[in-house]
Amino acid sequence: MPLAAAGGVGVPEVVDSTAAVALEDPPLVVLAVAALVVLGVAGWIVARLRRPKGATFKQLLADRDEISVLMHPNPDPDAMACAMAVRTLAESVDTQATMQYSGQIRHQENRAFETVLDLDFERVDDASELTSKNVVLVDHNAARGFSGADGVSPFAVIDHHPGDGTGTDFTDVRTDNGACASILAEYFEDLNWEPSDPDDEAGTMQLPTDLATGLVYGIQADTKSLTKGCSAAEFEAASYLFEGVDEDVLDRIANPEVDAEVLEVKARAITNREVRNAFAFANVGSVDNADAIPQAADELLRLEGVTAVVVAGEKEGTVHLSGRSRDDRVHMGKTLRSAVEDIPMAEAGGHARMGGGQISLDHMEGLGPSSGLTMPELTDRLFDAMSGDI
Repeated sequence: MPLAAAGGVGVPEVVDSTAAVALEDPPLVVLAVAALVVLGVAGWIVARLRRPKGATFKQLLADRDEISVLMHPNPDPDAMACAMAVRTLAESVDTQATMQYSGQIRHQENRAFETVLDLDFERVDDASELTSKNVVLVDHNAARGFSGADGVSPFAVIDHHPGDGTGTDFTDVRTDNGACASILAEYFEDLNWEPSDPDDEAGTMQLPTDLATGLVYGIQADTKSLTKGCSAAEFEAASYLFEGVDEDVLDRIANPEVDAEVLEVKARAITNREVRNAFAFANVGSVDNADAIPQAADELLRLEGVTAVVVAGEKEGTVHLSGRSRDDRVHMGKTLRSAVEDIPMAEAGGHARMGGGQISLDHMEGLGPSSGLTMPELTDRLFDAMSGDI
């Protein structure tokens, strides 16, 4: 006896009816099959879009035997923490990872980060020194700072800075994030890694204490301890990482001994400052440690009544600019870029709250197609840029 469907129609009768329709109207069958294919593809796309980025990135790492994790020139704690995170994730899928950078690690906190966490970074001066053609860029989205950088085509880019750089297989650039480290922390959380207790050795699918500590400090360093330029992502990441942080190690990184020149440059910035309305500029002259310049800018911004500052200093034929802003009218990255854009070989940029730039002293003095400009003229230009006049 045939089973009855709703309405009393037997299943065999329904099949027979469907077959009859197919014979009578083949185009209808083609449309039905096409609709099923479209639904299947749409379902696959939705599933891919819902897949956490961390899982996608982990699979891409697993598909490679070796990678180079490349930080930006003169890496800071955010970049170094991100490199640590990528290496940890790569090693979890048996992919060899080398952390590399160009330039120097100079700031006392950067040096402390590297030393206290006992990190093994490799310095590169040429693209041929990259350990693998499979390159992951962290905390920047276009390779720079070494010979052949223009020819580097990363397969993955993870960053929070503005820019057009992308990876051939993976790109995760979140300009609203205050730190790149919060992006990597999210990957581990989505993959269900639990921060390990600082007193225990990390097991499988556990976030090592040194990495949790490094990521937290990377977030702190790029957001002034969660007070400037951060988003909800940084607070969420800090909450997730908290249980795995070694407070003693964190304190050693955050409070290293200060180089005497840094204090001297800060003093020169305060003494030599010129203030116009709520904006300040200081030329600290020649320096041995260029990283003292942004630290002087941080100090100058603390002056009462000052809402945006730029500090300039010269080292080995290059004028270094560092700017800070707590003024909603002054986007510091755009300010510095507009001030130097017509100077040959000059470059500048950054975020709303902080930015930096470099000018070749020879080009500033007139080498190339421009007639050059003096430091007083550059000073006027910087004040005009902060005021929005250029």
